[in-house]
Amino acid sequence: MLTLAVIYLPLSLSVLALLCLMILRIGHMVGGCPAARRRAEAAAVTIATGYAAIGAGGIMLIGALIPLLAQLPAVGVMAALGFAALCLGLGFAHAVGTLRAVVLDAPASAAPAPAEG
Repeated sequence: MLTLAVIYLPLSLSVLALLCLMILRIGHMVGGCPAARRRAEAAAVTIATGYAAIGAGGIMLIGALIPLLAQLPAVGVMAALGFAALCLGLGFAHAVGTLRAVVLDAPASAAPAPAEG
């Protein structure tokens, strides 16, 4: 069982770390516009931190299910890695969508309200 954890944890945590770095990189890239730079970078750090916390918790919960498939250890590890990758990918898509929404909202909130008339 320890061998399964030694295989599962580093692989899944490295995927989590790479996706967090991608969120930060995307935040830096979309912050190329001076009007949205500070907002994009602050949002990227906040979103990446939340993603890391939720992703690490999910990885731990999925890893806790590996002993249920002790009779088929290879199947257990592969199923856990696949499910973790699926969950992390869905969370990543949501995180990038949130980052995009924050950045796209920046010019609209900076513009003055139209005059009634």
